[in-house]
Parts: sequence; structure tokens; C-alpha cells
Amino acid sequence: GDGGAGASGGSHAVSAPSASSSVTYGALTIDRAGLLVTKNGRDVVLAPSELKLLLFLSDSPGQVFSRQQLLEQVWEHSFYGDVRLVDACVMRLRAKIEDDSRTPVYVQTVRGFGYRFGPL
Repeated sequence: GDGGAGASGGSHAVSAPSASSSVTYGALTIDRAGLLVTKNGRDVVLAPSELKLLLFLSDSPGQVFSRQQLLEQVWEHSFYGDVRLVDACVMRLRAKIEDDSRTPVYVQTVRGFGYRFGPL
């Protein structure tokens, strides 16, 4: 016979997610690698567009983006989409991550300009 290799496979140790991929803002923790959002340690379930919007805004805390910019960055496929998509998504996102969506701390409205994340 033909002696094949003895040990098949190899070590399948699951490496812990590196801390560098997750960033904490107040009660909110965003794991960019795992695409997970937790608030006060509890999972926040976000729709893909909500998650993309949150990831994009939180990438540049304090920077203001217009609705049109967000439409182009987050909804690339609907470049000619309606900016109300952005407003609707922000409302849903706030409902899930803010303590009080009327006085948001994470996704803030900048009147006449657009939205920004924080600064916290």
C-alpha cells in the first residue's frame, strides 16, 4: 500500500477577533471586521444599509456628510436615488442605537448640511 499522510487537516484553532477591528463610542461598539454592532454589550441587529451608513459615518467622527454624499457612498447602486432614502435609513438606525432618537448622540443632524457621527 501507499501510506498517505497521517494527520489530516491541521490545527483549527479559532483565533479571537483582534481588538483593533472593534471601536467603542460611548455605549456603542462597532466591530468592523465582524460587522457586528453592540450597545451596552447587547447585539444590535441592523439592516445592511443601516450598517453601511453607520460604518461610513463612524469612520470619520465629527465630519459632516451631505445626504447626496451618503447616497453615493452607501447606496452606490442607486446613484440617482432619492435623498429621502438617507433620511429614512437614519431614522431606523437612530431607533436602534440611540437612547433617545429625538436627541441623538451618535448620528446627528447638521441643519442645512446633512449628518455626522458624534463627536462623542
